[in-house]
Parts: sequence; C-alpha cells; structure tokens
Amino acid sequence: MAAPPPPARPLRSSSSGAGDSPSFSSGAGTFVHSLSSILNNPQAARSDAYWSLWGPSTAVAEPAPPSSIPPDSVSRSDFQPYLSSISEPFSRFQDVRNHATTESSAGAEIRGPGQALVACLREVPSLFFKEDFALEEGETFRAACPFSPSPDENAALQERLTQYLDVVEMHLVKEISLRSDSFFEAQGQLQALNGEIVEACVRIRELKETIRILNVNLVDSARQVQEHNAARGNLVALQQKLALILYVNQALSALKLLVAAADCAGALDITDDLQHLLDTDELAGLHCFRHLREQLGTSLDSVNSILSAEFLRMAVYDAKAVRSIILSKIKAKTANSINGVEDEVVLDDDESSILRDHLLPLIISLLRTAKLPTVLKVYRDTLTNDMRGAIKTTVAELIAVLVARSSDSDLANTERAVDADGGGLSLANKLRSLSSESFVQLLVAIFKVVKAHLLRAAEVKRIIEWIMDNLDGYFAIDSTAVTTIASVDVHDNNGQVVAPITYSRNAPKALLFPGKINDASSPCTSKSFRVDVLRENTEALVAACDAAHARWAKLLGVRALLHPKLKLQEFLSIYDITMAFIAATEKIGGRLGYSIRGTLQSQSKAFLDFQHDSRMAKIKAVLDQETWVSVDVPDEFQAIVVSLSSFDTPVSDPELAESEGLEDSLTGNESVQTSSDHPRQDQSETLTAPVHEKKVNSTPQTQSKNASLNEHGKSTSQTLVCRGIGYHMVNCGLILLKMLSEYLDISKCLPVLAPEVVQRVVEILKLFNTRTCQLVLGAGAMQVSGLKSITSKHLALTSQVISFIYAIIPDIRQVLFLKIPESRKVLLFSEIDRVAQDYKTHRDEIHTKLVQIMRERLLANLRKLPQIVENWNSSDEIDQQGSQFARSVTKEVSYLHRILSQTLLENDVQAIFRQVVEIFHSHISDGFSKLELTTPQANNRLCRDIQIILGCIRKLPSGNTVESVPNYGLLDELLLEKFGIKTSQ
Repeated sequence: MAAPPPPARPLRSSSSGAGDSPSFSSGAGTFVHSLSSILNNPQAARSDAYWSLWGPSTAVAEPAPPSSIPPDSVSRSDFQPYLSSISEPFSRFQDVRNHATTESSAGAEIRGPGQALVACLREVPSLFFKEDFALEEGETFRAACPFSPSPDENAALQERLTQYLDVVEMHLVKEISLRSDSFFEAQGQLQALNGEIVEACVRIRELKETIRILNVNLVDSARQVQEHNAARGNLVALQQKLALILYVNQALSALKLLVAAADCAGALDITDDLQHLLDTDELAGLHCFRHLREQLGTSLDSVNSILSAEFLRMAVYDAKAVRSIILSKIKAKTANSINGVEDEVVLDDDESSILRDHLLPLIISLLRTAKLPTVLKVYRDTLTNDMRGAIKTTVAELIAVLVARSSDSDLANTERAVDADGGGLSLANKLRSLSSESFVQLLVAIFKVVKAHLLRAAEVKRIIEWIMDNLDGYFAIDSTAVTTIASVDVHDNNGQVVAPITYSRNAPKALLFPGKINDASSPCTSKSFRVDVLRENTEALVAACDAAHARWAKLLGVRALLHPKLKLQEFLSIYDITMAFIAATEKIGGRLGYSIRGTLQSQSKAFLDFQHDSRMAKIKAVLDQETWVSVDVPDEFQAIVVSLSSFDTPVSDPELAESEGLEDSLTGNESVQTSSDHPRQDQSETLTAPVHEKKVNSTPQTQSKNASLNEHGKSTSQTLVCRGIGYHMVNCGLILLKMLSEYLDISKCLPVLAPEVVQRVVEILKLFNTRTCQLVLGAGAMQVSGLKSITSKHLALTSQVISFIYAIIPDIRQVLFLKIPESRKVLLFSEIDRVAQDYKTHRDEIHTKLVQIMRERLLANLRKLPQIVENWNSSDEIDQQGSQFARSVTKEVSYLHRILSQTLLENDVQAIFRQVVEIFHSHISDGFSKLELTTPQANNRLCRDIQIILGCIRKLPSGNTVESVPNYGLLDELLLEKFGIKTSQ
C-alpha cells in the first residue's frame, strides 16, 4: 500500500456562488496525488481510501490498556494535550465526512457517463470551456483574471480559480469511476487473448518441426529437380532475351538508315514491330532499352515529316508552266490569247495515273501513322497559300504586258481618267488603268491558273476518297457521316468529262493497302478517324475555292468604281467570265461561293444604278431640249420594236436561258444575244443619232406587199410601226425607246437584276410621262425649249409618242417578267399597270386639250358674230363665200383636221372630232338662234353660212351617221326649222 499523502488543505466553499459542493485544491502534495490509488479498482477495498487521507504522523496508536482511574480526578484539561494533537486531523476528518455526504448527494444526480461533466459545466463559467480559450490573449486574460490592486481580491481570485480546478478534477474522477468496470473487463479479456496466442505459438513451432522433418525425408530430392529445371528455363529465356536485344539493336540501326534514305514504308514496318514489342512488355526490365519508346517517337516524327513534305510536293500543283504559256500568248497577241485552253488545264489519264501512283504509298503510310488528318490540315493551309500566291504571281507577271497594251487602246485614257491617283505605280492603280478587254484577259489567265490548281486538288480529293472507300468493309463508314464520299467528275466548259479516272474496286486489298492498315486495333479503322479524314479532305478543296473566290473578289473590288461606268457589253464580259469562274469552282469545290456572288451582285447593282441614274439625267435633259417636231425613224429603232414583238411566246425553260453561255465564256462568246440580232451600240452614239425635221406636206404612197406602209400611206421611215400601226416620233421618244431596249438587254443578260430593272423601267417611264406632261400640257416647253406656243401639232406628236409607249408597255412587261420569280410578279405587275394607266390618262388629257382648243377658238369667233350680223342687216350684198365667221370656223377646223389626220391614229382622230362636231352643233346653233335678222338678205347670208359650216362638218371623221347623213346634229335641225331646207337637199 502506498504511503499516505501529506495532509491536504481544508476544503473551502466556492466564493463564486457556483454551488454548495466542496472542491479540492490542486497544489503540490494535495489530494490530487491520490488519483493513482483510486484507479486501482476502487471497488476492492474502500477502507484504503480512508486511511490514505491521514498522514504518517497522525497514525492511530494502539489503545492503552484500561486502568482504574477515578472519574473525579480526570478533567477536560487532562485531555487537552490529546485533543490538541488530534484537532487538526479530526477537523480534516469532519471535512471528509461532509464532503462524502455532499458527494453522495451529487452522485445521486450523476447517474450515467457524461452527467458529471454536465454538472461541471454548470459550476464552472463557460468562458473556461471555449474552444478558442487562450490566456495569452488580452481580452481572455482580462475576462478570466480581472486585475485588482487589492491583495485580498487577488487572493480571492486565486482561491476561486483553485476551486474551479478542484471541481473539474472531482467530476473527472467521477467519470473515470463510472467507466472503470468496462476498462477492467477489457483488460481481463486481453489477458485471456494473450494466453491463447501463447498456446498457438507453441502449436506452430510443433508444426514447423514436423514440416522440416518431412522436407528432409521426402521433398528435398524433388525440389532439386525442380530447381534445376527452373534454372534451365531461365537460361533459355536469357538466351532468347539476348537474341531479342540483338534484333532490336539491329532494327534500330536499320531504322536509322531507312529514315535517312526516306524509305518510309520500310521504316514504318520496323517501327510497327518494335512498337509491338513495347506493347507486349517483351522488353520490360531491359535497362538498355529504356529510351526505345522515345527513339521510336523521334523516328516516327521524322517519317511523318518526310511523308508530309512529299505529299504536299505531289498534291500541290505547280502553275509555272501554265503561267508561262499564258504570258507567251499574251505577248504574242495571238487570237487565242483569251480563249479557253482546256488542253493545258485538263488532267489526262496518264497524269492522273502518275499522280495516283505517287500519292497511293504516301497516303497509305500516313494512314498507318494515323497522321493523315493532320497532314490534310497542313495541306489545306498550303493549298490555300499556294492558291493566293499563284494568283498574285500571275497578276504580277501579266500586269506589265496588259498595261502596255492598254496604253495603245482608245478606251484606256477614259478609264484611267477615273483613277484619282493619276496612274501611280501601285498594283491597284495598274489594275484600274487596264482597259476592260485587258482586265478580262487577266481574269481569264487567273481562271486558267486557278482551274489547274483546283483540278489537281479535286484529283487528290478523289484519290483519298477512293482509298478510304476501299478499306475493309467491316469498318466502312456510314454514308451519312460526311457530306459526300462519291467521286466528282471534273467537267470542262462544254459539260464534258475531262479527267475521268476509273479505279478497279476488285483490286487485291493486300496490294492496295500494305502493312497493318486493316487491323481492327489501327486508329484508321475507327469511324471518327474516317470522318476526320473525309472532312479535312473536303475542307482542303473548299478552302482553296474560297481563297480563289476571295482573290477574285478583291480584283473586282479594286475596279469597283470603274465597272458601273462600262458599256453593257464590256460589263457583261466581266460578268460572264466571273459567273463561269464561280460555276467551275463551285462544281469542283461542291459548295456555293457566297462571298464572290455577293461581290458580283453588288457590282451588278452598282452598274444598274449608275446606268439608270445616267439615263434618268439624260432623258430629262433631252426632254428639256425637245422642240416637239417629227423626225425620221432609223431602221435600228424599228428593229427594236420588232424584237419586242418577237417575245409574244414566253421562254419554255427559263433556267436554261439563264445559264446559257456560261460554259462558253472562256472562248469569248456572248452568253446572251438580243432577240433583234442587231449589235449593241454605245448609248452616247444612239442618243445622238441624226434626226431630221419631217416635212408637213408629204406625198402619199401606195401600200406595199410586206405591210410596211400604214393606212395613211406614210413611209415606214417616217413612222415607227408597232403591230401594224405607224406612230410619228420625236427625238425624245426614240431615245426613250433605245433606253428601254438597253434596260431589256440588262434584264436578259443579268437575270438576277430583273426585278431591279423592272423598278428602274417604271421610274424612267414615270419621269418621261410626268416631264412630258409638264412641258406640253403644262406649257413648260415655252420656257425651257424656247417654243413660242404649244400648238395642236405639238399636242398631236406628244399624243403619238405617249400612245406608242402605251402600246409597247405590254411587250416590255412580258420581256422583263421572263426572269422574275413568281413571288414578285404580282407586285411588279401592279406597278407597271399603274404606269400604263398613267400613260393612257395622259393621252386622253391631250385629246381633251385639242377639243378644248377648238372649243375656245369657236367661242372666240362666236363673240364676233353680233358685229357681223349688224353688217348683214345694213348691207344688201350677198357674199357667196360666206361670212368671216363661217370662213374662220371652217378654216380652223379644217386645219386641225389636216394636222391630226397626218399625225394621229384614225380612231383617235374620230374620237376627237366626234366631240368637236357636237360642240359645233350645240354652240353654233345656239348662237345662230339668238341672232336678230331684219332683212331677207341677212337671212340668206345666215342660211349660206349654215350650209358652208355643215359642208365642213360633213367632212370631219367623227364616225357618226344618221339616215345616211354624216355628223347630223342641231345645225341640220336649225336649217330645216328656219329655212325649210332638209339635209339631203
């Protein structure tokens, strides 16, 4: 038993009010040192705990034997020394008893593990149980140990902290005592397990001894045989490994030689074998070959570089030969310098076979290394750059020759005048200084070079597709995985196949695809790999076409300011060669060239806008200078009218008509010809065509067999015949007809602009109609053209021009609408119909104006009639020629009849004079009925005037006949009423 500890300090009550349970101090030599004795199974002997509280100096001595002492002789003072000696232990004993009582009451509350700690948390402030409790922090130290200058308070603080520590220790001891049973039970089980382990070890030693005896007696001889056999196997494996090392060493040496000699197929065979050895771990553990994989990677990179360079060298076309031929022809100024040279850009069977023989092993090797998609990406970039470089080189080589030739052209000066730079040395200025013919020659040369490149690229594409198509059918790719796999035949401009290549699909696969390309583990047999190859193969050709389109569009963009000012024929030559270029490249590339089509569309639109603006300004200037006199009609204008009437039957196949001539553009032929078969002329020449003033008194002629004469006997050289009807024309009408013909040519030659042309035609027709109305009906020609007055002849000629335009509008509409989509025809139809209605209204207004002029003249003569009647009443003379009134009226209406009959159509003349006759009957009869005649001579003169006027009216072509009497009316009734004379008399 351990020695009793020194006496502890007496327990003190907590001064902090945390509870009434006592606490123990934690000083040196205090009760905390008895924890080890408590841990030694406190259930064994409780009496030890009591005696451990007493020190060695306070051990209880043996009681003295009893003696006979009288009670009176013993007083309390006799026991004072004893009481003094045990007073301190006794007081401590009482404290322990009180503490035990308190402990028992507290233990009644702590019934399970963890409850003591909960009670401890109730007695000790929560500050000391925080996770971040640290006295070195200022705030925590001030909260736990508040400083006070008073020593008593500091002592009380020290006692309170000591009490907190005693409470915690006490509750820890309680928790330990609650868990002591489980601890000692586990310790007992551990001792039992230790005994079982010792027993097992003894048994194992016995078994090992038994096995040793068996090995010595039975197994050693057999084991020696096995060991010798294993040693022999190891030696054989070592010999094989040494042979493998020798083979690998020789293979590496051979691989270096093959790579140096550019024998890619042999190098790939060796690489595949060595790679197979690495993949099967046959070289595992051989330190000498630790860098073999890196060496194979380096060799494979070298092989791929050689294959890529050789593939690019064979696949990319060398255009030097074509450029030299084109340059020599242009220098020699041969007639075929701008014609197609299909024999120079067509791949024949021999060239295709040679190309296939060279590319086949390269492509197969690239398939074996699975680098074909990567090489095709490089090929795409190289082909694109080579395309740009070839076009740039072609332009640089030909521009000097073409600029020198353009300097000799009559049109060069006018075109170079547009260049604001004044003919600098830059390439753009040189391109602008070219004539349209020279620029077309440059485009044709570029076309040939580009076509040569694209044909080679298309052949490479077809070879790759053929190789991929002939791979093992088990790994064949789905036809929907790529845009197109089928080979595309290359056609020339006449639609003939120029480079057909027939590959035998029955060829032995072993000859076509050597190596391990058909192995299922090869990456080239995967679906994604095939998709990548075919996609990159197609994209390379498409990228080359896009590069060619971009360069071509750039060339057109440099001359964007010049092309709208060209003649139609010159612009068509550029448009046709561009369309042929687009068609050929799209056929080879398989995709639409949206960029170049947009550029061409914008330049065509600019051309139409410029031509339209110039024509609008010119027709306005011509109208302002028009003197409204009849002119002779040259045969050229009659041919235009005939060409319009030839379009009565629509084209049966609009698409065929639209694409006609695109294939022949390289030969310099016209893609679309005008239906009149007359050559196109410069607008400046036709607008200034000589016109002559028509004689008023022309000699009538008889009608010829071909119906070239109209009903008035006028020569067709003096009238413009449309549908058998002759129209007298003025200069502005002929110019408008020529302009309309040119608009029709633009619509037929540029079908994409057909809707725009219709709108421009509507605009120019509106301008002509409006301006003509302002100049003639509005009398504006008296200010701008210097006319003294607007006569009936001016009105009649204006009516003829308006009627002619109104007559040809249906033919113009039919020609224009041949190339217009059905979706836009309805709106454009309505616009043209409104314009036609405006022309008809204008013509009717002119006829109304003629009738109004005649009415005004009649009213002016009627105002003079009373003065004439006064002379009748005062004079007895009878004038057989009629009065001044009758002579003036008949003269004026006869003059109008003669003018209109010579100019207007018969139906129009009848319509006008039908109204004139009605006006004459009504106004003259009303005026005569109001006269006051006083003499018979005056009545006779009135009768004579009525008969003279009726005689003139009878000759007017009104078309009205009553009882076989032409133009019967109120004057006839007045004559019968006053004088009793019937019309028949």
